Amino acid sequence: MKTTPSLDWLTDVNVFSVNRVPAHSDHVYYETLAEGKSASSMKMRHELNGDWKFYYSINPDHRPVNFFEKEYACAGWDDITVPGHIQLQGYGQPQYVNTMYPWDGHHELRPPEIPTDHNPVGSYVKYFDVPRAMQGKPVFISFQGVESAFYVWLNGEFVGYSEDSFTPSEFDLTPYLVDGENKLAVEVYQRSTGSWLEDQDFWRFSGIFRDVYLYTVPEIHVSDLHVRPELDATFTKGTLSVDLKLQGSAASKIEAELVDANGALVQTAKEENIDGKWSITMPVEQPALWSAEDPYLYRLFIKVYNESGTLVEVVPQKVGFRRFELVNKIMHLNGHRIVFKGVNRHEFNPRSGRAITKEDMLWDIKTLKRHNINAVRTSHYPNQSYWYELCDEYGVYVIDEMNLETHGSWQKMGAVEPSWNIPGNKPEWEPIVMDRAISMVERDKNHPSILIWSCGNESYAGEVILNVSKYFKKVDPSRLVHYEGVFHNRDYNDTSDMESRMYAKPADIERYLNDNPEKPYISCEYMHAMGNSLGGMYKYTDLEQKYPMYQGGFIWDYIDQSLYKKDRYGNEFLAYGGDFDDRPTDYGFCTNGIVYANREPSPKMQEVKFLYQDFKLVPDGIGVTIKNESLFSNTANYDLEYALLLEGKELYRNKLLAAVEPQSEGRFEFDIPEEFDAEPGEYCIQTSLVLKESTLWAEEGYEIAFGQFVYQVGTKELASVNGDLRVAHGDVNIGVHGRDFSVMFSKGAGSLVSLNYAGKEMIALPPAPLFWRATTDNDRGYSQGFHSGLWYAASLARKCVDIEVEEKESHVSVGFTYKFSINHDIEVKTIYTVYSDGSVKVKSVYKGTENLPQLPIFAVSFKVPADYNQLEWYAMGPEENYSDRAMGAKLGIFKNQVSDNLSGYVMPQESGNRTGVRRVSVTNRNGKGVRISSVTEHLECNVSPYTAFELENAQHVYELPPVHYTVVTVAGKQMGVGGDDSWGAPVHDEHLIKADEDMEFEFLIQRV
Repeated sequence: MKTTPSLDWLTDVNVFSVNRVPAHSDHVYYETLAEGKSASSMKMRHELNGDWKFYYSINPDHRPVNFFEKEYACAGWDDITVPGHIQLQGYGQPQYVNTMYPWDGHHELRPPEIPTDHNPVGSYVKYFDVPRAMQGKPVFISFQGVESAFYVWLNGEFVGYSEDSFTPSEFDLTPYLVDGENKLAVEVYQRSTGSWLEDQDFWRFSGIFRDVYLYTVPEIHVSDLHVRPELDATFTKGTLSVDLKLQGSAASKIEAELVDANGALVQTAKEENIDGKWSITMPVEQPALWSAEDPYLYRLFIKVYNESGTLVEVVPQKVGFRRFELVNKIMHLNGHRIVFKGVNRHEFNPRSGRAITKEDMLWDIKTLKRHNINAVRTSHYPNQSYWYELCDEYGVYVIDEMNLETHGSWQKMGAVEPSWNIPGNKPEWEPIVMDRAISMVERDKNHPSILIWSCGNESYAGEVILNVSKYFKKVDPSRLVHYEGVFHNRDYNDTSDMESRMYAKPADIERYLNDNPEKPYISCEYMHAMGNSLGGMYKYTDLEQKYPMYQGGFIWDYIDQSLYKKDRYGNEFLAYGGDFDDRPTDYGFCTNGIVYANREPSPKMQEVKFLYQDFKLVPDGIGVTIKNESLFSNTANYDLEYALLLEGKELYRNKLLAAVEPQSEGRFEFDIPEEFDAEPGEYCIQTSLVLKESTLWAEEGYEIAFGQFVYQVGTKELASVNGDLRVAHGDVNIGVHGRDFSVMFSKGAGSLVSLNYAGKEMIALPPAPLFWRATTDNDRGYSQGFHSGLWYAASLARKCVDIEVEEKESHVSVGFTYKFSINHDIEVKTIYTVYSDGSVKVKSVYKGTENLPQLPIFAVSFKVPADYNQLEWYAMGPEENYSDRAMGAKLGIFKNQVSDNLSGYVMPQESGNRTGVRRVSVTNRNGKGVRISSVTEHLECNVSPYTAFELENAQHVYELPPVHYTVVTVAGKQMGVGGDDSWGAPVHDEHLIKADEDMEFEFLIQRV
């Protein structure tokens, strides 16, 4: 019976799949055992990726209605690339929204209504000849991902219809094929019933954005495969059970052989056929177990024979033995309590959006492993199958999340208002939601990396999602089920096997864990890494060993979702919401990655790598204690290197074998010759665990964990300086002159105005007190401009109320006292002491008062000419760090350029700071310039091409002015960057600067 397609399906909650092949496992198959063992590309597949003819329509009324007809001429149409998004290939516009639906403010709609005036339609046409290897055989087509609904025709005949953007849709083309050229027509709609279920925090695109291919099958075909590697309670006896669904003619026999990672035969078995259900079972003694630490994979080969005894199909399937379960309310993997050191990951590329490549995925999986990230949540939709293959092979735990988010239906501007929430308790929405769950499970069920099924994201709670959870548990008891939304409605608490929350503060988590909890806890989202963020992450990771029922979390998120665009002068920049004239929009809320959109790790990754270490190295002056918090890894697989440094310079390095069993600790003594720490100064012992051998994801010698110990021998004293100084008291200026330098202070400017060494002027703009930093995304979310904006004003203007000059034999001091309009009681005094060698000690003293808001920073800032752009630090680094994000920083000497300190945050903001600064040299390419050194307490320093105010006033990097200066900011203290969330969470108290506390700091400027 012929089906007539209808546009009514787009708004019919009951129609989401017409003529679609039932969902099935994502296994591959071959005709011979040799092909199966070589894992070569499938001969029974034929890609249709590439150029397609394309026509874009703003809405259904403008589409070429009959374009699918065989005779309809499409030769004059444009070409479009598949896979790819329509909006990134010159049609329509990308739109970024977070929680609201993309039509909010344009239309007043309720589910399942969709906009009629703006529902872009992509009409795709592909001409193809059936490959010779497929002629005379059944031919199917697979669309791996199409957003959000589409109709398919072949040679003018309607084939089928599907929704669900993120799981495969497959159709049988056999009845419609012709000899010679075939015309495939696909009509893609951006808006459909499915759009109400796809309100994820991402760019809104449409089109065929994943692979499209034809495939055929042998005369007998394993259409679905479910492998169940099971372990007994001792983890020493395994059973491999396999359920098979066959299509085609009858099979005479099915054989299976299991080989280990080296290809050695482990076990063989033959089929059982009970009431038409095919299965295979084989025992496996002492199986090697799969985990993220040791992702051991067996290979199973299933061989299908026809009735004449001929081998017709071989299915190779990787198999990982592991057991994941709740034991005494704690999640265990292979008998051990697991901690997820995770991240949420959108599929994203700054040029192609969610149409990412295998190369992108390979880079991502290696980056996760290199930074100690052991888990990923597929936020918030099933990913490409290749990603799960990589997680299986490289070793990453997965929360596989179904394609469901209805955020805008129940939460408005942060307030919970579920009066028209979907799916809720609406039975008419259950089939379309359940279809998404089934499609995910059926495709992904054989991947050992997937430990948890997730019922979607931020869709409130109700019977429909509860029934999804029941489905997961029924069809797959080997995994647990996750859903965070029950936090908002505890009537449906049984939906989730774990207590999962988003952006809970550490104190809230501890409150839960101390209140006789019924379920283990994870943060499915925490540490909102928007812009310069991730401060205070240690407060979460500190809970890992404190509470057994705290089992980790997933940082939000992995990669910035920013897109390349050109400014009016043709220069590329990374754009965010609103830059494409998309309204409504949530602007820069798409830039939350610990990796920049262009796949460069951000400075935040330094902290992640350290805090996610499984191996904690705690050195002291004579040895190191190693706490092995891994579940299955002995540190004997790594070299323990240790180095002794004096004032940042390496004196001695050695290595030793340090074998510590999992879940235990060991102590190892250093062998450092005594003569190496005889000299007075600051010493640092740095210890590292590095790879003994290269792995899939890193080279031999790659550091996976470190710890350091800093100690002082003797006391730190400033060398005494002798020599003559000449002081010239002018009417306006006070000049202090030495043999080949001069330092000048202006009574009019109320500051140091000249620092001239051998005829070279270093001061381009006089030093001034600074209380403001360029607003970070978290500052903006906290409304720092509202709460503390008066410190912005105080940084722009001050009044010098007193000047003091003190002349001594070896030095001259000039002090300036400043008052500020924001409050008559606060006062800053800056004292410059000039020594006969030309060095200048700067002391800044702040006198606080009550009833003023927190200070972003207390610093002295000045400009030097931009030619002084080379930096050498002896500080905490090498990447930027802040008081609440400095755990992962190492003390050492490192170099960079001033331009490097403008970190790649898409919206300009404070960046490039270093804590624990002992000294930093600011020089030109000839090595001439100045060195800033701490005197007593260590400093925080930032050397940038821009002032805080220039950064503050720019919304994009291209708005920043040409570089004319190097801006040196020396701080006694800067507040932390925070990161509990980016919409109001304050920086933790111990990382704030209170306005009522007196403060002072000092530093030395010396010529280089």
